[in-house]
Amino acid sequence: MNKKTVLTILEKKRLNDKITMLTCYDYITAKLVSSQGIDMILVGDSLGNVKLGYENTLPVTVEDMIYHTKSVKRGNSGALLVTDMPFMSYEITTEDAVKNAARIIKEGGAEAVKVEGGIEIIDKIKAISDAKVPVVGHLGLTPQAINKIGSFKVQCRTENECNKLISDAKVIEEAGAFAVVLEAVPEQLAREVTHCLEIPTIGIGAGRYCDGQVLVIDDMLGMIDNFQPKFVKKYADLSKIIRAAVKNYIDDVKEGKFPQEGNVYK
Repeated sequence: MNKKTVLTILEKKRLNDKITMLTCYDYITAKLVSSQGIDMILVGDSLGNVKLGYENTLPVTVEDMIYHTKSVKRGNSGALLVTDMPFMSYEITTEDAVKNAARIIKEGGAEAVKVEGGIEIIDKIKAISDAKVPVVGHLGLTPQAINKIGSFKVQCRTENECNKLISDAKVIEEAGAFAVVLEAVPEQLAREVTHCLEIPTIGIGAGRYCDGQVLVIDDMLGMIDNFQPKFVKKYADLSKIIRAAVKNYIDDVKEGKFPQEGNVYK
């Protein structure tokens, strides 16, 4: 299987070939996902919610991201591997930003990093990119700003907010980012941003006109059944399957149906 690179992703935009991306946090899932030819794997700081049980992504550390990236790296067989830089690992100084990005690449094995924000972190994006680390931007709903924005809701409802997002996207591109994630923004705004950039847009809750799409794999596989955002399409209902399998196992053990003759050593 051909290895996907930053150049592969940029070429897909030029050819109008839709880009596919999923989150991933462990070896076996990475092995399964990459075997199907996914373009990009994101080791998202969403692992704080879906794997570590935190209320949000804020407690996630650089060490957490490196640990999970190393696991995903061992299972990945072709996708471009992108890792989120967690909250406060890049916002304070450019020196911190470059140092932590370098750790994620050198220790974790990522091939690119993703950061949230626009003009306010543009010096960090440029510094990371200048240090030869590929960067993906992230605009719209930025989960690391949850305490500021208040809740996970659609962004850019006013003309000023829409204009700011467009401006942020342009400066992110100028600073050296090779792609930008647009999360929870109106479809027509995402379409306008996609048309005005030479780098690809990756949508999550941003409609049909982005250059690619990304979902949290636990949402897509139906592992989380207490809440489903509007933009998620379930391609499986694994929570139901897993619960049924565990219940059957418990029943079999209690009733003496497992182990059976074929499960024991002679």
